[in-house]
Amino acid sequence: MLQMRPGCECCDTDLPAASTGAWICSFECTFCTACVQGRLGGRCPNCGGTLCPRPTREGAALARNPASPVRVFTPAGD
Repeated sequence: MLQMRPGCECCDTDLPAASTGAWICSFECTFCTACVQGRLGGRCPNCGGTLCPRPTREGAALARNPASPVRVFTPAGD
């Protein structure tokens, strides 16, 4: 199950579980659209993998399986 990390690892922008602006790699590194399209060029700076839109989680599914409260902030791509 996806961790649904709460923020962009590059710029620390909030990315709630229902956000359509979150992107992940196969290791669930999480980034916002602005960072993915700008400084990261569609690639994860941690593993080099392709970044894809993260699915959303809402309503009862989110209540049963809450998003992770753990923020990862490791600015990269400068």
